[in-house]
Amino acid sequence: HWRTLPPRSLSSLLHFPAYSCGVPAYPPYASRVVGGEDANPHSWPWQISLQYDKSGVWAHTCGGTLIATNWVLTAAHCISSSRTYRVLLGKQNLEVEEPGSVAAAVEKIIVHEKWNTFLIVNDIALIKLAEPVEVSETIQPACLPASSALLTQDFPCYITGWGRLWTNGPISDDLQQALLPVVDHATCSQWDWWGFRVKETMVCAGGDGVVAGCNGDSGGPLNCYGANAWEVHGIVSFGSGLSCNTRKKPTVFTRVSAYIDWINEVGIGPLKQSARCLTRFLHTYMK
Repeated sequence: HWRTLPPRSLSSLLHFPAYSCGVPAYPPYASRVVGGEDANPHSWPWQISLQYDKSGVWAHTCGGTLIATNWVLTAAHCISSSRTYRVLLGKQNLEVEEPGSVAAAVEKIIVHEKWNTFLIVNDIALIKLAEPVEVSETIQPACLPASSALLTQDFPCYITGWGRLWTNGPISDDLQQALLPVVDHATCSQWDWWGFRVKETMVCAGGDGVVAGCNGDSGGPLNCYGANAWEVHGIVSFGSGLSCNTRKKPTVFTRVSAYIDWINEVGIGPLKQSARCLTRFLHTYMK
């Protein structure tokens, strides 16, 4: 005999929290500020700080994205086999103690087997945390896009990170965000843009000469809103060596949708993906 369960009972039976991927408890500022700005605290709860042990002191080296409770997505170029890493989650300001933040130990790091440092292709890595983190108002995974997803010209996405505030400037203590419209592959691969350096497995955003990703943002997400949730469509890979924001030299990201099969094969797996989709369904159902 079936009986109707109230939503709360359904979620407790399945042991899922009332949080889903890509739906922050604190919505981000959807602004169009030129040059970037401080993010609304904890509005990008999947943003992590990848830190390494620098002579006994933990130092921020790259960004990254929480995509499951024990998996983080970052760039291959952020990883050095000689370093010891940790992942800092739930952070807004890197210099102060914040309630709800977690320093997670790393169990293993999987760099894409075809990562090429010379051509900067397959610039993607997965970090498995030693223990799953507890999802909260300040720590949530981002959604992954569909493997077929391609962003259209001028699609509004946001870059986030603690990158340099200007060319050769200091890194920011507070998490920054900047609106970066997508540049389609046909434009970005033109000879006076990035030309042949941009492959189909990459996505470009920015290039207006004003706003761009900067050093220190490497490995961090390109956040794009779709299907009622935020998805991580890019991993910051490279930009212009001339300055942070050179016209016709947009920030280039590893296109996450091109690597969904790889992520499932080596990392979180289809089962975890299904669980996250169910969590997302429950979140909608429980509203």
